Amino acid sequence: MKLLKIFALPAILSLVGCDAGTHSAPDSGDWPNFGRDGSEQHYSTLEEITTDNIGELSLAWSYDLESGFTVSTPVKGGDKLFTTTGNSYIRAFDAASGELLWEYDAKVRETVINPLHMTWGNKGIAWWNQRVYLSTTDGRVIALDDKSGEQLWETRQFELSEIRYSNGAPRVFDGKVIIGHGGADISPIRGYVTAYDAMTGEQLWRFYTVPGDPSLPAESKAEEVMRSTWKGEWFGKGGGGTAWNAFSYDDELDLIYLGVGNGFPYNQQLRSPGGGDNLFLASVVAIKADTGEYVWHYQETPADSWDYTATQHMVLADIEWRGEQRSVIMQAPKNGFFFVIDRITGELLSAEPYVPVSWATH
Repeated sequence: MKLLKIFALPAILSLVGCDAGTHSAPDSGDWPNFGRDGSEQHYSTLEEITTDNIGELSLAWSYDLESGFTVSTPVKGGDKLFTTTGNSYIRAFDAASGELLWEYDAKVRETVINPLHMTWGNKGIAWWNQRVYLSTTDGRVIALDDKSGEQLWETRQFELSEIRYSNGAPRVFDGKVIIGHGGADISPIRGYVTAYDAMTGEQLWRFYTVPGDPSLPAESKAEEVMRSTWKGEWFGKGGGGTAWNAFSYDDELDLIYLGVGNGFPYNQQLRSPGGGDNLFLASVVAIKADTGEYVWHYQETPADSWDYTATQHMVLADIEWRGEQRSVIMQAPKNGFFFVIDRITGELLSAEPYVPVSWATH
């Protein structure tokens, strides 16, 4: 039996919210997204808990969860707390008392036809405008009413027959549900990230992270950038580029940042015979939030053959850099270098190793 535990100070809210570096921060007591807001800082500016009184924290309430599954980081909206366990089993609690308000089962087990869809369960959910958002491993994106748990809309990100799965936490940025998927470890799929209207579920745009059929005209500026970096007879044999859980957002710039994963197969010589950097694998990509149009990219591991993905958290902040203020993305991906990138232009400011590194010198 797993135990959801909430700690509080006497007469203080049971969940600490946070403030972060983007400009449309949620209410101070809310935690609506995986990293709270688009900056992904996971940071609270609430001041009730301090170094002076932290020793007074005590258990406010707890709830026994089923064993065998992880529990996601809770999200909070208004006076409610929401969790997901296993394959999209959602619970809503009164945040102060711990009273169970409602439960929702996405019935993934009754839906799936592929073992891939029964992988690790969900890593998180999102809340916005009295709605709870979830993405099921079998490819559905769902919105629930936060008062009743009633399903408001459901749309399919991919068909059940496709070799894809979705276990990352959706983000809601500027009224859009942003969600990616996995599957590049076992199939030469073409990765993408999709934006849905948070009120209706209508698909607004889809951004592909590797190029499509080279015998056809390029579909976008992004594909024009990617095509020359894939070599030989690769199409249908290589691909990947799944972006499953790393998304950040700057609302002043109207940019969403994608952290892109590995290619298929891992061996670049098999994936792209003849070489090439294989964009946008292992890259940070900036796109326009309203349209999904490409703006810039920085590839952290060119021609990756080691699963050195860029799918780790991307933290946005404004920092002083060499005597001037810079708006940056900071990321510590699997390749061992800590990256600081200008989030307006994509300019690399710093990439220093944070662990011993043997695959590259700099």
